[in-house]
Amino acid sequence: MERLLQLRHQLGGLGLAALALMAAAAAFHFMVLKPLEASNAQLEDRVSRQSPRAAAGAPGNTAYQVAQVYEYLQKDEETTDWLAKLHGIGGATGVQLKSASYRTEKAAGRMVRYEMVLPLVGSYPQIRDFLQRARAEIPVMSIDQLTLKRDSRNDGALQAELRLTLHMVKS
Repeated sequence: MERLLQLRHQLGGLGLAALALMAAAAAFHFMVLKPLEASNAQLEDRVSRQSPRAAAGAPGNTAYQVAQVYEYLQKDEETTDWLAKLHGIGGATGVQLKSASYRTEKAAGRMVRYEMVLPLVGSYPQIRDFLQRARAEIPVMSIDQLTLKRDSRNDGALQAELRLTLHMVKS
């Protein structure tokens, strides 16, 4: 008993707290982590025994991932619908859309890329808002390049040239 009191006195409050934390960590390890590791091992064993045919639909499979991309890009809207939505976003954000040039590029496989160069004029916050809204509302669109130019240092309006691509699945 005297030895315990002497040990308690030598360790002090901080040492006792450290011992309590180590005991709690050991209890957590044996009561929580060990059962989880055993459960994980059982699940890994079950997955490894699955037939390759069942694993074809697994998220790690390349064919599955490609199918997911096609599914994501498969939309009911036509190119003209996306362009109208882009024009509406331009009007809502206050940017001035100028005439654009369009080009359809057929890729190998089921994809069609609709590339466009879109010149526009607006303030930096307007252009940024336009891009944020466009990406949010047009999920098949990628922003390939953005070029900003200002005529003079005092000019508040920027001239921007956007290179956008609509990635669509052939129907």
